[in-house]
Amino acid sequence: MAEKTKKCFGVWMDTQHATMVGYDPSVAGFTVLGHAKNPGPGANSNENASNHLEITLVKKYFKEIGRHMENADEIHLTGTGTIQEQFMRYLSETPQFKRTVVSESTSNQMSDAKLVEFVSSHFN
Repeated sequence: MAEKTKKCFGVWMDTQHATMVGYDPSVAGFTVLGHAKNPGPGANSNENASNHLEITLVKKYFKEIGRHMENADEIHLTGTGTIQEQFMRYLSETPQFKRTVVSESTSNQMSDAKLVEFVSSHFN
């Protein structure tokens, strides 16, 4: 019986941009799946409205990232700031990702090619 291949993904993220990398069997390696952007709430004279808009936009940003990682077995998050911790919390609260193993690290922004190399070395 053939061993089930784990669906592994890597994400570099900060508060405004994310790059998703996943394993592509057609090239027998990791490749960039897409990019997600979070424009942020912008200028708003009402602090309460601005906070609610920011929360809504972050949830939308997380959902956009999650769409690239269907049936994920493992996800490695890297990037700057605390947004990875917020995304890890989002993943643990989302039924689709409840059984997903999530790990994290901190790194500066890198090119798509460097991210593919980083994620490949993490999972191999």
